Amino acid sequence: MNIKWTLLIVILIIGGLIMPPGSPGESALSDAQKIQQVYRMYSDYKKDFPEVMDMTPQAAMALLKKDQIIFVDTRKPAEMRVSTLPAAITKKEFMKHPGKYNGKTVVTYCTISYRSGVFARNMAEEGITVYNLTGGILAWTLEGGKVYDAAGETKRIHVYGNKWDLSPSGYETEKFGFWEQIFPK
Repeated sequence: MNIKWTLLIVILIIGGLIMPPGSPGESALSDAQKIQQVYRMYSDYKKDFPEVMDMTPQAAMALLKKDQIIFVDTRKPAEMRVSTLPAAITKKEFMKHPGKYNGKTVVTYCTISYRSGVFARNMAEEGITVYNLTGGILAWTLEGGKVYDAAGETKRIHVYGNKWDLSPSGYETEKFGFWEQIFPK
């Protein structure tokens, strides 16, 4: 292997896009370790949108029981087809009529809540109050929240890529391919 290919592989490993052969996989971690990892990663991402208000999965679950919440999924359609939070809407749907959801707490999410944090920051700049789900769909499921697809409750999650493959035990994950991660649409 020449130096250019070796350097590319090292960069991709450091970036978390691929796992080196023999590296410990997500199954080597307990769910308790996974949730710690998710919250650590989210804490690092949060530096890009410190002004955004967060909501924990537990607080969101309490609002869901009272029918006082609307979830806005900021992921790609391919991710949303795998699973969503209960009664989630797309950000496009939310943006058509944000006033329609007055009286409900609006909470955005994605895999680990980076993309949704950026969306929440943009909404705040437009004077629209939304919260960002701490740790995203990963934290939600690791904290006991349920996810749904077109057929009902599911045990599948789209985790975007290897770096975020931290779903709870018993869940099946889907990921984007290498090129989809490098060149997202």
